[in-house]
Amino acid sequence: MFYKFSKLYKSFSLREQKLFIGAAAVLFVSGITLALVLYYQNTTAQPVEGGSYTEGIIGQPVAINPLIAGENDADRDLIALTFASLSDLAEKYESDAEQKNWTITLKPDLKWSDGEPINSEDVIFTIGIVQDPDARSPLFATWQSVATERLSELELRITLKNTYAFFRDNIQNLRIAPKHIFDGIPPQNFRLSEFSLQPVGSGPYRVVGYEKRPDGFIEEYTLTANKHFAGQKPFIKNFSVRFFPNKTEAISAFNSKSVDGLGGLEAKDLENLKISREILNPGRSRYYAIFLNPNTSLALKEKDVRQALNLATDRAQVITSSLVGEALPAFGPIPQNILGYDESVYAGEEFSPEKANALLDKAGWKLNEKGIREKVIQKTTVPLEFDLVIPESRFLSETANELKDMWKVIGVKINPAVLKSADILSGIIKPRNYQMILFGNTLNKNADIFSFWHSSQRFDPGLNLSLFNDKNVDTALESVRQTLDGSARNALLSKVQKTIHDNWPAVFLYSPNYLYATSRSLGGFPDGPIAYSSNRFDNVNLWYLKTARIFSAEGGSSLGGNK
Repeated sequence: MFYKFSKLYKSFSLREQKLFIGAAAVLFVSGITLALVLYYQNTTAQPVEGGSYTEGIIGQPVAINPLIAGENDADRDLIALTFASLSDLAEKYESDAEQKNWTITLKPDLKWSDGEPINSEDVIFTIGIVQDPDARSPLFATWQSVATERLSELELRITLKNTYAFFRDNIQNLRIAPKHIFDGIPPQNFRLSEFSLQPVGSGPYRVVGYEKRPDGFIEEYTLTANKHFAGQKPFIKNFSVRFFPNKTEAISAFNSKSVDGLGGLEAKDLENLKISREILNPGRSRYYAIFLNPNTSLALKEKDVRQALNLATDRAQVITSSLVGEALPAFGPIPQNILGYDESVYAGEEFSPEKANALLDKAGWKLNEKGIREKVIQKTTVPLEFDLVIPESRFLSETANELKDMWKVIGVKINPAVLKSADILSGIIKPRNYQMILFGNTLNKNADIFSFWHSSQRFDPGLNLSLFNDKNVDTALESVRQTLDGSARNALLSKVQKTIHDNWPAVFLYSPNYLYATSRSLGGFPDGPIAYSSNRFDNVNLWYLKTARIFSAEGGSSLGGNK
């Protein structure tokens, strides 16, 4: 056969031989191309197990214990990696029509990372500790007036005093702690327990060990996939967490590839990342605003002043300058990416220093020789000059400086005071000792804004920082919590947003994106919105570094092609 083909080929003229070779080459390339097209049409890239990952975190773990976890991001992060939520452990959860009585059925054969069984007693124990004032759990308020009852080893009943439309979120956010570990320890001693640094959990990863310097600084936690995890086993088997005292050292470690991922970055930090990287930026269910305290300022009691401040605020400029565009503008108490936000309420929102000046002129606020407006109220000359409290943060300080210049145009002077967050919480927010405060409200991925805007929350431990007081809003917010119909609930939220907007109790600014840098080809990262930075780990078991092409048809097999 080959001889005949060779003889035929030699009978061709030189021109015919070249044409034949060209045609054969085209046919060969076309065949390969067609095969590749068919290959990719009939296969899909699927994540597969493999690889190791190192996360960089700024700060130090103190208590890796879901019973007492507070505002420490390092603790929250490690808890998300090592403890499963009630939702993860539940095979199903059902409620009655009023959603007051919930029956939780756990998955069979659940185990803690030490091999001990998980049962309904662990859930009941966890809820009981959260409700104990001595534990000082941040979930204390969320789980009050909730009763639990053991039905069997794998079943329990949770009974609410009142219907709560967002209770499913509570189930998803409650991370269960092991009764056999903590039952004999007084809650006030949890932080002293060795299990708060070497936890026994039920999450996607378990702790192998940690490294500590002689001065006590914890440098690294080594984790590995937890074979007892109730959900899908992690694609990334080995997961390490390295800790840094500040952002500068964390970014340096990222640039040297000592860590693969680094979160919680500000937009202007990105220019300091010197290596090839991918920036993931899910939105957050959080907004920042300047909350106005009418109890400490006669001027801020006047609606015209509050409205003028809003009219003189160019959100787009603030976002561009302070956050390099990595944020959504905020116009009210519900961020744009949360269900319940009503865009129509803010249709007339505008930036107009001219209208702000006209409004203040009409209200009797006159410019003095220093260029600051003032007015006589209750026989006292009151200037439009305010102290503005700001937490330590580059982008918040830059925001304050932007606003200082904007408001100067309408005769308003602000004096920014930058303080440590801990000092603000204890010395400023708790006694409501401020005229203005630039602060962030974090929603739990739903539109339950009761704790931020109900009048009962005007004073500590409530979070109504504008001391807003409106009976109609109170009634609506109470109804929002008890209304199970989504459309009816959104109608109530629309009225709340309209009332708050029309009273101008705060200057709403923006909802920043969560910025996460990774030097790897990382898949499975959440799209958002996320509430806290630790929520990036809610489905960390689905993170992956490698993929393989899998035949789409049933019964297909892996074709390799790992990347």
